[in-house]
Parts: sequence; structure tokens; C-alpha cells
Amino acid sequence: MRNDIERVLIDEAVIGKRLDAMAQDIERDFPRGTLVVIILLKGALVFAADLLRRVPRVLEIETLNVASYHGGTESTGKVDFPDRHFPEVKGRHVLLLDDILDTGRTLHAVTQRLIDEGAVAVHTAVLLAKDKIRAEEVAADYVGFQIDDEFVVGYGLDYQGLYRNLPYVGVLKPSVVH
Repeated sequence: MRNDIERVLIDEAVIGKRLDAMAQDIERDFPRGTLVVIILLKGALVFAADLLRRVPRVLEIETLNVASYHGGTESTGKVDFPDRHFPEVKGRHVLLLDDILDTGRTLHAVTQRLIDEGAVAVHTAVLLAKDKIRAEEVAADYVGFQIDDEFVVGYGLDYQGLYRNLPYVGVLKPSVVH
């Protein structure tokens, strides 16, 4: 698996330090009380687990299955909500966690749905934000790292369902991507 990586973009130690800072910002910015956290599956699982263990408060953790890449290296442009269950957010403050802000379609669609479902406020946190023009005008409230517009894997991000378990963010060798 590691032989498929052209280069490590962000190593595990750097990620850990950044998550410490993000957790402090989240703790400072949200009102006291239980915070509803919604993790977008599957990509944000690793990021969410490591970040949320650093947030010193009671959290209600939910997951939401959302699809826009469908196994490729680019967003299809369509955001699907395959789950029938949607987390209860009416009257609640929500922190939405995603792995990467790319086109903006996913964060925009999910944020809008949460607002439509009655959330008082929705704040977003992403591990990575690509430096590019987005299809939807959206910005994350908390960003781990700004990166160039390249396809990355590891730390929850995948290529065809693989590489999520790498402890760092890396770029695949061109020979691996088909």
C-alpha cells in the first residue's frame, strides 16, 4: 500500500498538532451544553475520531451517508443521501465534519438539509480544503489544511475504497490511478 504513494503531503504528527488547535477553536466557539456532531461517511471517520477525542465536552455523535464521488477521482456533481434516517437536529447547534472540501457540493447540500430540518446553526469542519474555485460558494468554518487541487488519499480519504487507513495524507503514484 505504501509503495503506491508518490509522496506524503501531510504526516501524522503534523495532523495531530493541527487537530489539537481545531479542537480548542471548536470548544471556544460553541455555546455550552451538548453539541450534535454529524460525521459524513465514510471519508470523515478517521478525522472525526481523532478530532472529537480532543473536544472536552459532551457530544452527541451521528453519522450520515452521503455520496458524490462514487469511486472515481472527481465529484460526479450529484450529492446522494442513501440513508433513510436523518439525524434529529431541530433546535440544535450542529458541527458537520467532512474529510475534504473540494467542489463544495456536499457541504452545501448537507448544510442546507440540516437547516431545512431545523438546526439552529450549522458549522462545518474539514480536514482538507482544496485551493480552487468551487461549484458551490461555500467555505468551512474550521479547516485543517489548505492543499493544492490534487487527488489525495489516506487519513480517511480513499481511491476506490482503498487507502483510508494510511496514517497520513499522501498523493498516489499516477500508475496506480486508472
